[in-house]
Amino acid sequence: MYTDMQMWTEIRRRVLVEGVSKRQIQRETGLHFRTLEKILTFSEPPGYRLKGSRPQPKLGPYLDRIRQIIRDDKQFPRKQRHTARRIYECLRAEGYTGGETQVKKAVREIKRKNQEVFVPLLHRPGEARVDFGYVLVKENNWLRKVVFFVMSLPFSDAIFVQVFKRICTEVFQEAHRRAFEFFGGVPWRIIYDNEPVFVYVYPKSKKRKLAHGFLQLQSHYLFEEHFCGVRRPNEKGKVESMVKYTRSNYLVPVPVVRDLEELNTILLERCREDLNRKLRGKSAGKEILFREDQAAFLPLPATEFDACRKNSTTSSSLSLVRFDRNDYSVPVRYAHHPVVVKGYINRVEICHKDELIATHKHLWCKEGVSFDPLHYLALLEHKPGALDHAQPLEGWQLPSCFGILRRRLEDERAGEGTREYIRVLRLLEKHSITALSRAVEKGLRINALTRDVIAQFLIPQEEWRRTTFRLDGRDHLRQVKVEQTDISAYGELLVREGV
Repeated sequence: MYTDMQMWTEIRRRVLVEGVSKRQIQRETGLHFRTLEKILTFSEPPGYRLKGSRPQPKLGPYLDRIRQIIRDDKQFPRKQRHTARRIYECLRAEGYTGGETQVKKAVREIKRKNQEVFVPLLHRPGEARVDFGYVLVKENNWLRKVVFFVMSLPFSDAIFVQVFKRICTEVFQEAHRRAFEFFGGVPWRIIYDNEPVFVYVYPKSKKRKLAHGFLQLQSHYLFEEHFCGVRRPNEKGKVESMVKYTRSNYLVPVPVVRDLEELNTILLERCREDLNRKLRGKSAGKEILFREDQAAFLPLPATEFDACRKNSTTSSSLSLVRFDRNDYSVPVRYAHHPVVVKGYINRVEICHKDELIATHKHLWCKEGVSFDPLHYLALLEHKPGALDHAQPLEGWQLPSCFGILRRRLEDERAGEGTREYIRVLRLLEKHSITALSRAVEKGLRINALTRDVIAQFLIPQEEWRRTTFRLDGRDHLRQVKVEQTDISAYGELLVREGV
Protein backbone atom coordinates (compact mmCIF):
# COMPACT_ATOMS: atom_id res chain seq x y z
CA MET A 1 0.00 0.00 0.00
CA TYR A 2 1.30 3.44 -0.88
CA THR A 3 1.20 4.65 2.73
CA ASP A 4 3.63 1.97 3.69
CA MET A 5 6.82 3.71 4.89
CA GLN A 6 9.07 1.48 2.81
CA MET A 7 7.23 2.31 -0.44
CA TRP A 8 7.08 5.98 0.59
CA THR A 9 10.86 6.07 0.99
CA GLU A 10 11.51 4.15 -2.26
CA ILE A 11 9.37 6.54 -4.36
CA ARG A 12 11.07 9.60 -2.90
CA ARG A 13 14.54 8.14 -3.51
CA ARG A 14 13.78 7.15 -7.14
CA VAL A 15 12.30 10.52 -8.09
CA LEU A 16 14.48 12.91 -6.05
CA VAL A 17 17.79 11.01 -6.31
CA GLU A 18 17.68 8.77 -9.37
CA GLY A 19 15.66 11.24 -11.48
CA VAL A 20 12.83 8.89 -12.46
CA SER A 21 9.93 10.86 -13.90
CA LYS A 22 6.72 11.32 -12.00
CA ARG A 23 4.71 9.92 -14.92
CA GLN A 24 6.79 6.71 -14.80
CA ILE A 25 6.04 6.33 -11.06
CA GLN A 26 2.32 6.91 -11.73
CA ARG A 27 2.29 4.21 -14.44
CA GLU A 28 4.03 1.72 -12.10
CA THR A 29 2.04 2.40 -8.94
CA GLY A 30 -1.22 3.87 -10.18
CA LEU A 31 -0.93 6.78 -7.73
CA HIS A 32 -2.92 9.97 -8.27
CA PHE A 33 -0.70 12.93 -9.06
CA ARG A 34 -1.81 14.71 -5.85
CA THR A 35 -0.79 11.71 -3.79
CA LEU A 36 2.56 11.60 -5.54
CA GLU A 37 3.09 15.31 -4.86
CA LYS A 38 2.37 14.69 -1.14
CA ILE A 39 4.96 11.88 -1.05
CA LEU A 40 7.59 14.10 -2.65
CA THR A 41 6.77 17.02 -0.32
CA PHE A 42 6.78 15.19 3.05
CA SER A 43 9.50 12.85 4.33
CA GLU A 44 6.84 10.75 6.07
CA PRO A 45 3.06 10.43 5.78
CA PRO A 46 1.58 13.59 7.35
CA GLY A 47 -1.72 11.94 8.21
CA TYR A 48 -5.20 13.28 7.74
CA ARG A 49 -5.48 17.00 8.34
CA LEU A 50 -8.87 18.61 8.81
CA LYS A 51 -8.80 22.19 7.56
CA GLY A 52 -11.87 23.27 9.50
CA SER A 53 -14.26 21.88 12.08
CA ARG A 54 -17.17 19.88 10.83
CA PRO A 55 -20.59 21.44 11.20
CA GLN A 56 -22.72 20.08 14.05
CA PRO A 57 -26.25 21.09 13.14
CA LYS A 58 -27.86 19.09 15.97
CA LEU A 59 -25.35 19.49 18.80
CA GLY A 60 -24.03 22.98 17.93
CA PRO A 61 -26.86 24.95 19.57
CA TYR A 62 -26.32 22.99 22.82
CA LEU A 63 -22.53 23.37 23.20
CA ASP A 64 -22.86 26.47 25.37
CA ARG A 65 -25.35 24.60 27.54
CA ILE A 66 -22.85 21.75 28.01
CA ARG A 67 -20.12 24.23 28.98
CA GLN A 68 -22.45 25.84 31.51
CA ILE A 69 -23.27 22.48 33.16
CA ILE A 70 -19.58 21.57 33.44
CA ARG A 71 -18.75 25.03 34.83
CA ASP A 72 -21.52 24.88 37.44
CA ASP A 73 -20.45 21.37 38.52
CA LYS A 74 -17.12 22.65 39.85
CA GLN A 75 -18.77 24.02 43.00
CA PHE A 76 -20.17 20.60 43.95
CA PRO A 77 -18.48 17.44 45.24
CA ARG A 78 -16.86 15.36 42.54
CA LYS A 79 -19.17 12.41 43.21
CA GLN A 80 -22.25 14.55 42.58
CA ARG A 81 -21.27 16.07 39.25
CA HIS A 82 -22.93 15.35 35.90
CA THR A 83 -21.68 12.40 33.90
CA ALA A 84 -21.70 12.59 30.09
CA ARG A 85 -24.79 10.37 30.02
CA ARG A 86 -26.59 12.58 32.55
CA ILE A 87 -25.77 15.66 30.42
CA TYR A 88 -27.15 13.82 27.38
CA GLU A 89 -30.39 13.10 29.25
CA CYS A 90 -30.69 16.76 30.26
CA LEU A 91 -30.20 17.88 26.66
CA ARG A 92 -32.79 15.39 25.43
CA ALA A 93 -35.27 16.90 27.89
CA GLU A 94 -34.48 20.32 26.42
CA GLY A 95 -35.08 19.25 22.82
CA TYR A 96 -31.79 17.75 21.60
CA THR A 97 -32.42 15.12 18.91
CA GLY A 98 -28.88 13.93 18.21
CA GLY A 99 -27.01 10.87 19.50
CA GLU A 100 -25.33 10.22 22.83
CA THR A 101 -21.91 9.59 21.26
CA GLN A 102 -21.69 13.16 19.98
CA VAL A 103 -22.51 14.49 23.46
CA LYS A 104 -19.85 12.30 25.06
CA LYS A 105 -17.27 13.47 22.54
CA ALA A 106 -18.16 17.12 23.15
CA VAL A 107 -17.99 16.68 26.96
CA ARG A 108 -14.59 14.99 26.69
CA GLU A 109 -13.22 17.77 24.47
CA ILE A 110 -14.54 20.59 26.68
CA LYS A 111 -13.07 18.99 29.82
CA ARG A 112 -9.74 18.46 28.07
CA LYS A 113 -9.51 22.13 27.14
CA ASN A 114 -10.47 23.16 30.69
CA GLN A 115 -7.83 21.01 32.39
CA GLU A 116 -5.45 23.08 34.46
CA VAL A 117 -1.71 23.22 33.79
CA PHE A 118 0.63 23.61 36.75
CA VAL A 119 4.01 25.23 37.22
CA PRO A 120 6.72 23.03 38.81
CA LEU A 121 7.49 24.53 42.23
CA LEU A 122 10.89 25.19 43.74
CA HIS A 123 11.46 23.37 47.03
CA ARG A 124 13.83 25.21 49.34
CA PRO A 125 15.68 23.67 52.31
CA GLY A 126 13.87 23.94 55.62
CA GLU A 127 10.31 23.96 54.24
CA ALA A 128 7.70 21.39 55.24
CA ARG A 129 4.24 20.25 54.22
CA VAL A 130 1.60 18.66 56.44
CA ASP A 131 -1.39 16.47 55.68
CA PHE A 132 -3.61 13.81 57.24
CA GLY A 133 -4.84 10.52 55.82
CA TYR A 134 -7.05 7.66 56.98
CA VAL A 135 -6.22 3.98 57.29
CA LEU A 136 -7.55 0.79 58.89
CA VAL A 137 -5.59 -0.72 61.79
CA LYS A 138 -6.27 -3.89 63.77
CA GLU A 139 -5.67 -2.67 67.30
CA ASN A 140 -5.98 -5.22 70.11
CA ASN A 141 -7.99 -7.50 67.77
CA TRP A 142 -10.38 -4.65 66.83
CA LEU A 143 -10.41 -3.35 63.26
CA ARG A 144 -10.86 0.40 63.39
CA LYS A 145 -10.32 3.48 61.24
CA VAL A 146 -7.61 5.83 62.47
CA VAL A 147 -5.92 8.95 61.17
CA PHE A 148 -2.25 9.22 60.26
CA PHE A 149 -0.21 12.42 60.23
CA VAL A 150 2.47 13.07 57.60
CA MET A 151 5.04 15.87 57.64
CA SER A 152 7.20 15.93 54.52
CA LEU A 153 10.33 17.93 53.72
CA PRO A 154 10.10 18.38 49.92
CA PHE A 155 13.76 19.36 49.49
CA SER A 156 15.17 16.14 50.94
CA ASP A 157 11.98 14.07 50.70
CA ALA A 158 12.36 13.09 54.38
CA ILE A 159 9.07 12.13 56.01
CA PHE A 160 7.61 11.72 59.48
CA VAL A 161 4.54 9.53 60.04
CA GLN A 162 2.45 8.80 63.16
CA VAL A 163 -1.05 7.40 63.74
CA PHE A 164 -3.68 8.76 66.12
CA LYS A 165 -7.30 8.15 67.08
CA ARG A 166 -8.72 11.14 65.20
CA ILE A 167 -7.98 14.73 64.19
CA CYS A 168 -8.34 17.21 67.04
CA THR A 169 -6.33 20.01 68.63
CA GLU A 170 -4.29 17.86 71.00
CA VAL A 171 -3.47 15.38 68.22
CA PHE A 172 -2.46 18.21 65.87
CA GLN A 173 -0.16 19.71 68.50
CA GLU A 174 1.33 16.41 69.66
CA ALA A 175 2.02 15.32 66.08
CA HIS A 176 3.98 18.54 65.42
CA ARG A 177 5.89 18.20 68.68
CA ARG A 178 6.98 14.68 67.78
CA ALA A 179 7.83 15.66 64.20
CA PHE A 180 10.06 18.54 65.31
CA GLU A 181 11.88 16.27 67.76
CA PHE A 182 12.34 13.62 65.05
CA PHE A 183 13.74 16.13 62.54
CA GLY A 184 15.91 17.81 65.17
CA GLY A 185 14.58 21.29 64.45
CA VAL A 186 11.61 23.37 63.32
CA PRO A 187 10.93 24.01 59.59
CA TRP A 188 10.88 27.76 59.02
CA ARG A 189 7.82 27.50 56.75
CA ILE A 190 5.02 24.91 56.80
CA ILE A 191 2.26 24.53 54.20
CA TYR A 192 -1.17 23.30 55.32
CA ASP A 193 -4.51 22.35 53.89
CA ASN A 194 -7.59 24.12 55.28
CA GLU A 195 -8.36 21.59 58.02
CA PRO A 196 -11.19 22.99 60.22
CA VAL A 197 -9.49 21.91 63.45
CA PHE A 198 -6.87 24.65 63.09
CA VAL A 199 -8.24 27.20 60.60
CA TYR A 200 -11.63 28.59 59.66
CA VAL A 201 -12.15 29.98 56.14
CA TYR A 202 -14.87 32.57 55.76
CA PRO A 203 -16.92 31.40 52.73
CA LYS A 204 -17.38 34.70 50.92
CA SER A 205 -14.19 36.64 51.65
CA LYS A 206 -11.89 33.58 51.75
CA LYS A 207 -10.22 35.15 54.78
CA ARG A 208 -8.90 32.81 57.46
CA LYS A 209 -9.14 32.78 61.23
CA LEU A 210 -6.51 30.62 62.95
CA ALA A 211 -7.63 28.47 65.85
CA HIS A 212 -6.33 29.23 69.34
CA GLY A 213 -4.58 25.84 69.50
CA PHE A 214 -2.74 26.55 66.24
CA LEU A 215 -1.62 29.97 67.47
CA GLN A 216 -0.32 28.40 70.70
CA LEU A 217 1.78 25.96 68.68
CA GLN A 218 3.05 28.67 66.34
CA SER A 219 3.88 31.05 69.19
CA HIS A 220 6.02 28.37 70.83
CA TYR A 221 7.91 27.19 67.72
CA LEU A 222 7.78 30.48 65.69
CA PHE A 223 7.41 28.88 62.24
CA GLU A 224 5.77 30.66 59.30
CA GLU A 225 2.45 29.21 58.09
CA HIS A 226 1.03 29.06 54.58
CA PHE A 227 -2.41 27.70 53.68
CA CYS A 228 -3.38 26.31 50.30
CA GLY A 229 -6.22 27.84 48.39
CA VAL A 230 -9.65 26.41 49.13
CA ARG A 231 -10.09 23.12 47.25
CA ARG A 232 -6.55 23.51 45.89
CA PRO A 233 -4.68 20.46 47.26
CA ASN A 234 -2.36 20.56 44.24
CA GLU A 235 -0.52 23.39 46.01
CA LYS A 236 0.87 20.80 48.41
CA GLY A 237 1.01 17.94 45.95
CA LYS A 238 4.37 16.74 47.26
CA VAL A 239 2.93 15.78 50.63
CA GLU A 240 -0.26 14.46 48.99
CA SER A 241 1.91 11.95 47.13
CA MET A 242 3.76 11.12 50.36
CA VAL A 243 0.43 10.32 52.05
CA LYS A 244 -0.28 7.86 49.25
CA TYR A 245 3.28 6.48 49.41
CA THR A 246 3.09 6.05 53.19
CA ARG A 247 -0.25 4.27 53.08
CA SER A 248 0.91 1.90 50.35
CA ASN A 249 4.36 1.11 51.74
CA TYR A 250 4.07 1.45 55.52
CA LEU A 251 0.45 0.52 56.25
CA VAL A 252 -0.19 -2.34 53.82
CA PRO A 253 -1.16 -5.00 54.76
CA VAL A 254 -3.40 -3.82 57.59
CA PRO A 255 -1.13 -3.45 60.68
CA VAL A 256 -1.91 -5.78 63.59
CA VAL A 257 -0.69 -4.25 66.87
CA ARG A 258 -1.48 -4.14 70.59
CA ASP A 259 -1.96 -0.37 70.54
CA LEU A 260 -1.22 2.64 68.38
CA GLU A 261 1.99 3.49 70.23
CA GLU A 262 3.45 0.15 69.18
CA LEU A 263 2.62 1.02 65.58
CA ASN A 264 4.11 4.50 66.01
CA THR A 265 7.40 2.98 67.16
CA ILE A 266 7.48 0.85 64.01
CA LEU A 267 6.68 3.86 61.81
CA LEU A 268 9.48 5.91 63.36
CA GLU A 269 11.98 3.19 62.51
CA ARG A 270 10.66 3.03 58.95
CA CYS A 271 11.09 6.81 58.61
CA ARG A 272 14.72 6.53 59.73
CA GLU A 273 15.37 3.71 57.28
CA ASP A 274 13.80 5.76 54.49
CA LEU A 275 16.60 8.34 54.80
CA ASN A 276 18.93 5.81 53.13
CA ARG A 277 16.86 5.81 49.95
CA LYS A 278 18.24 7.41 46.75
CA LEU A 279 15.80 9.61 44.82
CA ARG A 280 15.45 9.91 41.07
CA GLY A 281 16.73 13.22 39.77
CA LYS A 282 18.50 14.18 43.01
CA SER A 283 22.19 14.95 43.07
CA ALA A 284 22.72 13.34 46.48
CA GLY A 285 21.12 10.81 48.79
CA LYS A 286 18.23 11.68 51.10
CA GLU A 287 20.42 11.66 54.20
CA ILE A 288 22.80 14.28 52.75
CA LEU A 289 19.94 16.48 51.55
CA PHE A 290 18.29 16.10 54.95
CA ARG A 291 21.35 17.71 56.56
CA GLU A 292 20.81 20.74 54.33
CA ASP A 293 17.21 20.86 55.55
CA GLN A 294 18.40 20.74 59.15
CA ALA A 295 20.84 23.58 58.53
CA ALA A 296 17.91 25.79 57.48
CA PHE A 297 15.68 24.81 60.44
CA LEU A 298 14.77 27.03 63.35
CA PRO A 299 16.21 25.70 66.64
CA LEU A 300 14.01 23.75 69.03
CA PRO A 301 12.81 25.87 71.98
CA ALA A 302 14.51 25.33 75.31
CA THR A 303 11.23 24.31 76.96
CA GLU A 304 9.04 21.47 75.72
CA PHE A 305 5.65 22.37 74.30
CA ASP A 306 2.67 21.30 76.43
CA ALA A 307 0.62 19.64 73.68
CA CYS A 308 -2.88 19.65 75.11
CA ARG A 309 -6.29 21.23 74.69
CA LYS A 310 -7.41 23.31 77.66
CA ASN A 311 -11.01 23.97 78.68
CA SER A 312 -12.32 25.90 81.67
CA THR A 313 -15.52 24.51 83.16
CA THR A 314 -17.28 23.70 86.45
CA SER A 315 -17.67 20.26 88.01
CA SER A 316 -21.23 19.05 88.43
CA SER A 317 -23.15 17.91 91.51
CA LEU A 318 -22.10 14.35 90.60
CA SER A 319 -18.43 15.39 90.80
CA LEU A 320 -18.12 15.01 87.02
CA VAL A 321 -16.37 17.26 84.52
CA ARG A 322 -17.27 17.18 80.82
CA PHE A 323 -14.55 17.30 78.19
CA ASP A 324 -14.81 16.40 74.52
CA ARG A 325 -18.29 14.83 74.92
CA ASN A 326 -17.19 12.57 77.81
CA ASP A 327 -17.38 12.89 81.61
CA TYR A 328 -14.49 12.49 84.06
CA SER A 329 -14.73 12.31 87.86
CA VAL A 330 -13.04 14.54 90.43
CA PRO A 331 -12.89 14.19 94.25
CA VAL A 332 -16.25 15.08 95.77
CA ARG A 333 -14.80 18.02 97.68
CA TYR A 334 -14.34 19.75 94.30
CA ALA A 335 -17.98 19.39 93.22
CA HIS A 336 -19.42 22.72 91.98
CA HIS A 337 -15.88 24.17 91.76
CA PRO A 338 -14.32 25.83 88.68
CA VAL A 339 -11.66 23.61 87.12
CA VAL A 340 -9.35 23.55 84.10
CA VAL A 341 -9.29 20.39 81.96
CA LYS A 342 -6.13 19.58 80.00
CA GLY A 343 -6.66 16.97 77.30
CA TYR A 344 -3.56 15.15 76.06
CA ILE A 345 -3.63 12.37 73.48
CA ASN A 346 -3.30 9.66 76.16
CA ARG A 347 -4.70 11.24 79.32
CA VAL A 348 -6.95 13.95 80.73
CA GLU A 349 -5.74 16.06 83.64
CA ILE A 350 -8.10 18.15 85.78
CA CYS A 351 -6.75 21.04 87.83
CA HIS A 352 -8.22 23.35 90.44
CA LYS A 353 -6.17 26.53 90.68
CA ASP A 354 -2.58 25.23 90.70
CA GLU A 355 -3.42 21.77 92.05
CA LEU A 356 -3.75 18.62 89.93
CA ILE A 357 -6.83 16.94 91.38
CA ALA A 358 -7.56 14.08 88.92
CA THR A 359 -5.97 12.16 86.05
CA HIS A 360 -7.86 9.83 83.69
CA LYS A 361 -7.17 7.90 80.53
CA HIS A 362 -8.39 9.88 77.51
CA LEU A 363 -11.71 8.51 76.26
CA TRP A 364 -12.08 8.63 72.47
CA CYS A 365 -15.72 7.53 72.41
CA LYS A 366 -18.86 9.64 72.78
CA GLU A 367 -20.89 10.09 75.97
CA GLY A 368 -18.54 7.89 77.99
CA VAL A 369 -17.83 8.22 81.72
CA SER A 370 -14.52 7.63 83.50
CA PHE A 371 -14.88 7.11 87.25
CA ASP A 372 -12.17 6.89 89.88
CA PRO A 373 -13.74 5.07 92.87
CA LEU A 374 -11.39 6.85 95.28
CA HIS A 375 -13.00 10.17 94.40
CA TYR A 376 -16.30 9.11 96.00
CA LEU A 377 -15.15 7.33 99.21
CA ALA A 378 -15.25 10.52 101.30
CA LEU A 379 -18.92 11.00 100.37
CA LEU A 380 -19.74 7.33 100.94
CA GLU A 381 -18.30 7.56 104.45
CA HIS A 382 -21.19 9.91 105.23
CA LYS A 383 -23.66 7.88 103.13
CA PRO A 384 -22.62 4.26 103.73
CA GLY A 385 -26.00 2.97 102.60
CA ALA A 386 -25.12 3.90 99.01
CA LEU A 387 -22.02 1.68 98.94
CA ASP A 388 -23.65 -1.23 97.08
CA HIS A 389 -25.44 1.06 94.63
CA ALA A 390 -22.68 3.54 93.80
CA GLN A 391 -22.03 3.61 90.05
CA PRO A 392 -18.37 4.75 90.44
CA LEU A 393 -17.65 1.51 92.36
CA GLU A 394 -19.31 -0.78 89.83
CA GLY A 395 -16.82 -3.32 88.55
CA TRP A 396 -14.14 -2.23 91.05
CA GLN A 397 -12.09 -5.35 91.62
CA LEU A 398 -10.52 -5.59 95.09
CA PRO A 399 -8.56 -8.49 96.64
CA SER A 400 -10.66 -11.07 98.47
CA CYS A 401 -9.36 -9.95 101.88
CA PHE A 402 -11.44 -6.75 101.58
CA GLY A 403 -14.66 -8.75 101.23
CA ILE A 404 -13.77 -10.79 104.35
CA LEU A 405 -12.97 -7.59 106.26
CA ARG A 406 -16.34 -6.06 105.36
CA ARG A 407 -18.33 -9.12 106.42
CA ARG A 408 -16.55 -9.33 109.77
CA LEU A 409 -16.93 -5.61 110.47
CA GLU A 410 -20.64 -5.65 109.63
CA ASP A 411 -21.14 -8.74 111.85
CA GLU A 412 -19.31 -7.21 114.82
CA ARG A 413 -20.38 -3.56 114.50
CA ALA A 414 -23.83 -3.84 112.96
CA GLY A 415 -24.73 -0.54 111.25
CA GLU A 416 -21.32 1.08 111.84
CA GLY A 417 -19.43 -1.82 110.25
CA THR A 418 -20.00 -0.53 106.69
CA ARG A 419 -18.81 2.96 107.62
CA GLU A 420 -15.64 1.54 109.23
CA TYR A 421 -15.01 -0.56 106.10
CA ILE A 422 -15.26 2.59 103.96
CA ARG A 423 -12.76 4.30 106.26
CA VAL A 424 -10.36 1.44 105.60
CA LEU A 425 -10.88 1.87 101.84
CA ARG A 426 -10.03 5.54 102.17
CA LEU A 427 -6.48 4.52 103.07
CA LEU A 428 -6.12 3.90 99.32
CA GLU A 429 -6.08 7.67 98.93
CA LYS A 430 -2.51 7.65 100.26
CA HIS A 431 -1.35 4.04 99.94
CA SER A 432 -1.16 1.46 97.15
CA ILE A 433 -3.59 -1.42 96.87
CA THR A 434 -0.73 -3.88 97.42
CA ALA A 435 0.40 -2.28 100.69
CA LEU A 436 -3.16 -1.95 102.01
CA SER A 437 -3.93 -5.58 101.11
CA ARG A 438 -0.98 -6.76 103.22
CA ALA A 439 -2.12 -4.55 106.11
CA VAL A 440 -5.71 -5.88 105.90
CA GLU A 441 -4.51 -9.49 105.84
CA LYS A 442 -2.38 -8.84 108.91
CA GLY A 443 -5.33 -7.25 110.69
CA LEU A 444 -7.53 -10.23 109.87
CA ARG A 445 -4.94 -12.64 111.31
CA ILE A 446 -4.77 -10.86 114.69
CA ASN A 447 -8.42 -9.77 114.73
CA ALA A 448 -7.50 -6.06 114.53
CA LEU A 449 -10.11 -4.77 112.09
CA THR A 450 -10.42 -1.04 112.68
CA ARG A 451 -9.11 1.60 110.34
CA ASP A 452 -6.70 3.03 112.94
CA VAL A 453 -5.01 -0.30 113.63
CA ILE A 454 -4.73 -1.21 109.95
CA ALA A 455 -3.27 2.25 109.28
CA GLN A 456 -0.50 1.50 111.78
CA PHE A 457 0.50 -1.55 109.77
CA LEU A 458 1.12 0.71 106.78
CA ILE A 459 3.86 2.66 108.57
CA PRO A 460 7.33 1.23 107.82
CA GLN A 461 9.15 -0.16 110.88
CA GLU A 462 11.98 2.37 110.75
CA GLU A 463 9.45 5.19 110.54
CA TRP A 464 7.38 3.61 113.34
CA ARG A 465 10.31 4.01 115.74
CA ARG A 466 10.52 7.72 114.98
CA THR A 467 6.76 8.34 115.09
CA THR A 468 5.26 10.26 118.00
CA PHE A 469 1.77 9.08 118.84
CA ARG A 470 -0.78 11.89 118.62
CA LEU A 471 -4.45 12.13 119.42
CA ASP A 472 -5.20 14.21 116.29
CA GLY A 473 -8.05 12.49 114.45
CA ARG A 474 -8.61 10.01 117.30
CA ASP A 475 -11.34 11.70 119.30
CA HIS A 476 -12.51 8.38 120.76
CA LEU A 477 -9.19 8.04 122.62
CA ARG A 478 -9.47 11.47 124.22
CA GLN A 479 -12.06 10.11 126.66
CA VAL A 480 -9.70 7.47 128.02
CA LYS A 481 -8.25 8.73 131.34
CA VAL A 482 -4.83 7.37 132.32
CA GLU A 483 -3.73 8.34 135.84
CA GLN A 484 -0.15 9.36 136.48
CA THR A 485 1.98 6.50 137.74
CA ASP A 486 3.14 6.66 141.39
CA ILE A 487 6.72 5.38 141.51
CA SER A 488 6.64 5.03 145.33
CA ALA A 489 4.17 2.18 144.97
CA TYR A 490 6.87 0.24 143.16
CA GLY A 491 9.26 0.84 146.09
CA GLU A 492 6.72 -0.47 148.59
CA LEU A 493 6.36 -3.60 146.51
CA LEU A 494 10.09 -4.21 146.63
CA VAL A 495 10.17 -3.83 150.43
CA ARG A 496 7.21 -6.19 150.80
CA GLU A 497 8.91 -8.88 148.79
CA GLY A 498 12.16 -8.44 150.68
CA VAL A 499 14.17 -7.38 147.74
